[in-house]
Amino acid sequence: MRLAPLQELNADQAVFRDRLVAQRGGVHGPFEVLLRSPRLGDRMEALSTYCMRDSALPPRLRELTLLVAARHFDAQHSWNAHLGKAVAAGLEPAALDRLARGEDPRFDRADERVLHRFAVRALTVHFVDDDTYAAALAEFGEAALVDLVIALGTFATLALVLNTFEVDLRPDQEPPFPDIRGFQHIGPDQEER
Repeated sequence: MRLAPLQELNADQAVFRDRLVAQRGGVHGPFEVLLRSPRLGDRMEALSTYCMRDSALPPRLRELTLLVAARHFDAQHSWNAHLGKAVAAGLEPAALDRLARGEDPRFDRADERVLHRFAVRALTVHFVDDDTYAAALAEFGEAALVDLVIALGTFATLALVLNTFEVDLRPDQEPPFPDIRGFQHIGPDQEER
């Protein structure tokens, strides 16, 4: 990680750390960085917890939302932290392997295809066409669609934190994306960029 370990915590940092330990079992991933800004970190933790545990989307689609954002932003740490949870929630491993490779995941379930198409449009071109919007609204309803959009933004923020501050993968985990090594894009016909 680009930031040196904190040697001493101020009162706000200590309170935030203690809450993370109680709720999440420790200070992991983006929260290692957000510990430097505990008031913001506290709010981000609450928002990400809502997106993963309380959203109007079912757990399977919450995990898919996170993985789509993680792949879009090349957030290897997020991907590795949630891949097992996504499979346990019912997402097909082969589809997730294709998503990790940057291929069309070819999801079997209609709701997964609709979510993927909607999320990719929102993240890639920053707009959602009328047909994609209508399909998502019909599939998820208003509350879940709002939750989906906010979750994409939340997971994008956490991905930016992870990548900008180069939060390392756990030593026992393999990099999940074939076109990323460390915090660099690689490819068969290109130099690191």
